[in-house]
Amino acid sequence: MKLFLIIGAINAMLAVALGAFGAHGLEGKISEKYLEVWKTGVQYQMFHAMGLFVIAFLLSKFPQSSLLTASGWIMFAGIVLFSGSLYVLSTSGIKVLGAITPLGGVAFIVAWIFIVVAAVKWL
Repeated sequence: MKLFLIIGAINAMLAVALGAFGAHGLEGKISEKYLEVWKTGVQYQMFHAMGLFVIAFLLSKFPQSSLLTASGWIMFAGIVLFSGSLYVLSTSGIKVLGAITPLGGVAFIVAWIFIVVAAVKWL
């Protein structure tokens, strides 16, 4: 539980910092299209940082749930793959990196499904 709370807080902090960097440091340096891609990465990182808080809370109630633990790690992997690939794509313009983004999206979906299954099982 504590680990996912910490990982969630770090990701929320990074989302705020990267959002500010995108708004102030990248504006005028990258195209509007890539600035929007950057913003999407920030938005999904923050959403899923909050998801990690949900997982931490649920793990405090159900520490024996391997589904919740798996969900936390998969959600964290989704942040790295989805948001990370969008950040690199935005700043490098290497379009092939866009192929990694859907893997992060699938990780997000799987993580939320695991939370649903855990809720059905434990709540």
